[in-house]
Amino acid sequence: MYARILGFAAVAACLAMPVSAAVALGDAAGSYSFSPATSSIRFSIGKVGGGGLNGAFARFKGSIRIDNSDVGHSEVDFTIFPESVGTGQGRIDAFLRSDAVFDAANSPEIQFRSTSVTRTGDTTALVTGRLTARGKTFPEKFTAELDGLKGGTIKFHVTGKVLRSRYGMDVGTPIYSNIVDFDMTLTGKRS
Repeated sequence: MYARILGFAAVAACLAMPVSAAVALGDAAGSYSFSPATSSIRFSIGKVGGGGLNGAFARFKGSIRIDNSDVGHSEVDFTIFPESVGTGQGRIDAFLRSDAVFDAANSPEIQFRSTSVTRTGDTTALVTGRLTARGKTFPEKFTAELDGLKGGTIKFHVTGKVLRSRYGMDVGTPIYSNIVDFDMTLTGKRS
């Protein structure tokens, strides 16, 4: 479920193109690759009575192609490796990797592929795509905001919510929320 979120965020981030004087769409057009070294994919799940679970993924890869003539034809492709999940608590990390949640041994990748990108502002876009986790695929939406473009490097802030039950990861509900909130910072290099 966390990987799903990451994939969505990547897609959304890649498609949010600004049409402002500071950064023109033509300046952002091109293909970019995202790296875990300069990016982060974080998630949180609320818990009844407060608290909850916070974590991140250390391994992922992704790319975005921004179409200069039509942002709607831009493409986002993102893969998260769930075995890299980390919460700072070894016991919980092992549980998340197990067949109760990510089933990382049998489902080593969570993938997101964009199907459409809709500009919602000068620097924001709604990215819609198909998220696949544990052999299940559903449409998901993420909001992406362009945070910067300089010297062939582009940066996005991506947020969204995913229902983990759709992907067979509903262990612990209703004590733990069915909604996974994600918050991603994705920095890509022009390729």
